[in-house]
Amino acid sequence: MTGQVLILGQSGRFGRNAAQAFARAGWQVRGFDRARDDLMRVAEGVDVILCAWNPPYPDWAAQVPALHAAVRAAALRHDATVIVPGNVYVFGAGTPVPWGPDSPHAARNPLGLIRVRMEAAYRDEGVRTILLRGGDFLDTGATGNWFDRMMVPKLPKGRFVYPGDPDIPHAWAWLPDMTRAAADLAGLRADLPRFADIPFPGYTLTGRQIRDILARITGRDLRLKRLNWLPLRLAAPVWPMGRCLLEMRYLWDTPHSLDDAPLRRLLPGFTPTDPDDAFRAAIAHLGF
Repeated sequence: MTGQVLILGQSGRFGRNAAQAFARAGWQVRGFDRARDDLMRVAEGVDVILCAWNPPYPDWAAQVPALHAAVRAAALRHDATVIVPGNVYVFGAGTPVPWGPDSPHAARNPLGLIRVRMEAAYRDEGVRTILLRGGDFLDTGATGNWFDRMMVPKLPKGRFVYPGDPDIPHAWAWLPDMTRAAADLAGLRADLPRFADIPFPGYTLTGRQIRDILARITGRDLRLKRLNWLPLRLAAPVWPMGRCLLEMRYLWDTPHSLDDAPLRRLLPGFTPTDPDDAFRAAIAHLGF
């Protein structure tokens, strides 16, 4: 079952990949211009609203509640299903793994609490919602995420920089796969619970495993170097983004993975991209 999907944030990393995935799946894809369009009007007649709006961390407190309130109001007015790209911030450091729909939302840090409250509002207001929850994003190019900004820029010099303990598992989401799953789930929307919290398991990898993948696909002997957080700590008092990055540092030292059972049950034929192929595409901008 396809239809019309309205993508909010189509120029961003998730929205761009989602537009491609939904178009390939046969959907009519509509974009949204925040400078010109009225959400309540543009959402009329659409079947799915994919909310890929994601302000910079320092603006979350001021912008996220109002942005998502507008999305919920439009979805309820037009009986549309909302797809929200979820993250792992809601769980906090002590939640037992794997993290899934029944895991408690135990975050107590400011960014985590913003996400906890935002997700709860979709559930409490009765919005038809597919919350597809992934780990850190891997994209098809350099889009300013952790991987391409902090971890791989020094690959040409033989160094792979890792932000945390390289021996613990960390969840990653290859965006072409995650958005393909979003399109597949949107086709099942009539059969899903009104609020469907679905983990996207992606790849669960340690830092050393990623280093080994990158060494294999580049043909280089890569040295793993731990990220030096001191410059961020020194800049944090005057750099709001630095404070936010430090706030989320715990995820690099917290072993975690996402429960794959719900997605396997709903999409039994879903085949993820081979990790070597995903990481090869993710570093193509470096000339490998």
